[in-house]
Amino acid sequence: MKNIGVILFLLLLSGTLAAKSTQTQNLKQQRKALQTEIEKNNQLIAENNRSIKLSLNRLNLIIEQIEMRKKLLLILEEEITNINGEIRLNEHAVEKLEQNLQTKKEQYMTAVRQLYKQKNKPDQWLFVLSADNPSQAFRRMLYLKEYSNWRHNQAGEIIAQQQELNAKKEILLSVKNENQTILELKRQEENQLQTEEKKHQTQVDQLKKNSKQLKAEIDKKKKQAAALDREIARIIKAEIEKSAKAAKAAKKDTKTESKGGFALTREEQALAASFGANKGKIPFPLKGNYRIVNRFGEHQYGNLRQTKTDNNGIDIQTSAGNTAKVVFEGVVMDVFRVPGEQLSVLVRHGSYITLYSNLSQILVKKGDTVKTNQEIGRIYTDPSAGTILHFELWKEKTRLNPESWLNK
Repeated sequence: MKNIGVILFLLLLSGTLAAKSTQTQNLKQQRKALQTEIEKNNQLIAENNRSIKLSLNRLNLIIEQIEMRKKLLLILEEEITNINGEIRLNEHAVEKLEQNLQTKKEQYMTAVRQLYKQKNKPDQWLFVLSADNPSQAFRRMLYLKEYSNWRHNQAGEIIAQQQELNAKKEILLSVKNENQTILELKRQEENQLQTEEKKHQTQVDQLKKNSKQLKAEIDKKKKQAAALDREIARIIKAEIEKSAKAAKAAKKDTKTESKGGFALTREEQALAASFGANKGKIPFPLKGNYRIVNRFGEHQYGNLRQTKTDNNGIDIQTSAGNTAKVVFEGVVMDVFRVPGEQLSVLVRHGSYITLYSNLSQILVKKGDTVKTNQEIGRIYTDPSAGTILHFELWKEKTRLNPESWLNK
């Protein structure tokens, strides 16, 4: 009964260890993915160290880097906790295996001593033949056979358990070594976090020194954004009026989703419904190495009062030569240029509209039907500001936060 209890305990412990190991592997995958993101961010931070135009982007990236580093430290702490749990469970398993092995060895030695004593006694056949009747003789034969089998099995079990114990000890040593590696990695990441926090403060101090130049650059960006916003609103209004006239002239079965919105055909209604159903699954408007450097909405950078900005979309920094891609099937609504700026493309997806701005070359034209992930233009590379795609998402006349729609 004692052996059965040990076996049941070891089976239960094995299941717990397997669960712990799976958790550790999941955490390791999360850690590696985050380390890759941090490395990409480092490259972009280095690229953003050229001019005042990129100073806020650089500050954004440093802030994001600090947050990712803190998240990485939390994962490392969880890994350490999990591995320590594995160590305790493995130590407990080793202890139980050693106890069980010692018990088996003692039982086996007792059996061997007993067999040695029997060798000085009459032959075992005499033991069988001295039975009172055939039935008793048969039982004695079975007993001797079972006793012999038991001794052989015990020897095999002892060898097997010794091998299992050795394997467990190797696993335990491996887990302890891994724990030391993770502890060292955590120490390195803590040092990196301190360095990045100092870098953040240095960047803030530099921005304060260049406050006039920074304010001028922000004001310029605000004017550019306002001009782009007015042009988008004008194009959307004209397109809505055009859809209403077309529906009236063709006497088609159309539907408007909101007052003053698009007159949608059945096909456009289905397209809009499909777009809406894919919220959170829509692909990014570019591939390769990229990072969001300016997010949707109003932002103020730390205690820098003059850095309050409002973004109608998101700004995505990427590598020079990269192209913008359509995030969902639709129709090119317009290709235009705001004075003093690069080219922009508006794509309509039923009642939804996506904007791809800061393009140096256009690969589509107004009226084209486009497919998901189709290239629509090459992103402009500013020698002093890098390669940044400005992306917006609208539902008719209403701006939406693109990040909540994109698949991260």
